[in-house]
Amino acid sequence: MRRLLAILTGSVIAAAFLGPGTITTAARAGAGHGYSLLWALALATCACLVLQEAGARLTIASGQNLGQALRQRFHGGPASVVMLVLVLGAIVLGCAAYEAGNILGGVEGAALATGWSRSTLTVISAALAGTLLYFGSTRVVALVLGMMVAVMGGAFLVTGLLLRPPLREVLAGLSMPSIPPDGTLLVLGLVGTTVVPYNLFLGSGIARGQRLGEARFGLVVAIVLGGLISMAVVLVGAAVDGPFSYPEVGRVLSAQLGAWASPLFALGLFAAGFSSAVTAPLAAAITARSLFASSADDPRWGDGSWRYRAIWLGVLLAGAAFGIAEVQPIPAIILAQALNGLLLPVVAVFLWLVMNDRRLLGDEAVNGTVANIAMGLVVVASIALGLRGIIRAVSAAFS
Repeated sequence: MRRLLAILTGSVIAAAFLGPGTITTAARAGAGHGYSLLWALALATCACLVLQEAGARLTIASGQNLGQALRQRFHGGPASVVMLVLVLGAIVLGCAAYEAGNILGGVEGAALATGWSRSTLTVISAALAGTLLYFGSTRVVALVLGMMVAVMGGAFLVTGLLLRPPLREVLAGLSMPSIPPDGTLLVLGLVGTTVVPYNLFLGSGIARGQRLGEARFGLVVAIVLGGLISMAVVLVGAAVDGPFSYPEVGRVLSAQLGAWASPLFALGLFAAGFSSAVTAPLAAAITARSLFASSADDPRWGDGSWRYRAIWLGVLLAGAAFGIAEVQPIPAIILAQALNGLLLPVVAVFLWLVMNDRRLLGDEAVNGTVANIAMGLVVVASIALGLRGIIRAVSAAFS
């Protein structure tokens, strides 16, 4: 029973990264490059597991979540200011970018199902998300919407198998890393949509009260399953003929599963976007509270405080602004995931430093050689991808 509960807890992380950003970026990768970028999702899934395990181990061993541990580790002096600016900036900026993708993706799903104006649907979605955040009744809604997303994820897994992709090409895409000249942004997006920086704070917070072995088991099952669903989306995207679009993905699903699959895709896309539209502002506010509150029950950062509400409201409005402006959803969502990929090294480096603090973790929970090598590889790979993305962007701007 405890292992089942651990899987359900770990599924919160998988559900958090299986939003419209994952669906859009993975399907676009398949449509544009076939199976050749599957390695990026495999790498991102492993990186997500390494970093989430570290965050869970930190909380279970020290009793502090990631934000609290960072504040204690870098307390006082210039290091504290640098840490606050970098981490809070990365999380709030990343959440705002992610929120834009959430709103745009959710609205696109609702538009497919209803045919209503995207601006109208954006206002309705933002108002509903704001109401849920204000009154705090998000748990039941997130559970229901998460179930919808799970059904859609199952549809992608089944469709990916029914498409019978060539096994040799799939294995080559998984085992032979390569980045096409126009694929840097997509690779960054695949990493950024799987290893979401704010999820590290979320995962660290929900690990409280678990046993380390059970937490690890739950994370392995949930995150690996989430990675497989993302890869199945790539297989479906590879079956898209012509320019990539949401209706075309719906058509591929309907051709394999029946006419009901396209409306299910629209509903699932909306559910993924709307549930994440609530989660991202909430995570930004929780992260800010963990970094700035003087204690766990600091009234200045309570759920009803103006500071706490100002953070989630700012992130929500930033995302809604993109929807009201009717920004093209697919390029905006991919760009948002790529931005998260650029911000990932900032959070990963600070987590790495904390996980080597013996005063905080003790001899048993502190990183060993294997854990340090794994986290080091994740940090180096994310920095290398980020630098490649920046160089490509600068080169394109001046060419």
